[in-house]
Amino acid sequence: MIRTAAPADIPVIHALVRELAEYEKAPEEARASEEQLREALFGEQPAAFAHVAVDDADGEPVGFALWFLNFSTWRGVHGIYLEDLYVRPSARGAGHGRALLTELARICVRRGYERLEWSVLDWNRPAIGFYEALGARPQDEWTVYRLTDGALAALGSGH
Repeated sequence: MIRTAAPADIPVIHALVRELAEYEKAPEEARASEEQLREALFGEQPAAFAHVAVDDADGEPVGFALWFLNFSTWRGVHGIYLEDLYVRPSARGAGHGRALLTELARICVRRGYERLEWSVLDWNRPAIGFYEALGARPQDEWTVYRLTDGALAALGSGH
């Protein structure tokens, strides 16, 4: 079962984010606090949204998708950027990941959005195979750039 995240889900979403960071071999980079997630998802002006995958047998959350809106100047409409998709290893293969992506695709179709996109680490072959089996295709000619920490501060302060 997939459901929209509720404020009571913040502790489990935070735990799942930490598990994802461990899986991606970057636990030190996952610095978001529960309060930051609560504000982003449920504050006065939510900037992100989340869905939770729940085990049908016991009702326990086993995965999540956290996403936000983007905009295509070429197509003239919003899309969804999937920031994180994670299903606990013990629950993989039961359809939770597919169900989460299906729900986001439904939102896109219902709202007239023309893109659902995300990034995947190039070494994560199981995820790449899963995404390609759904019909997703890599955007090989694009390279992601990122400013963080000192470089972001320097540019933002005019240096």
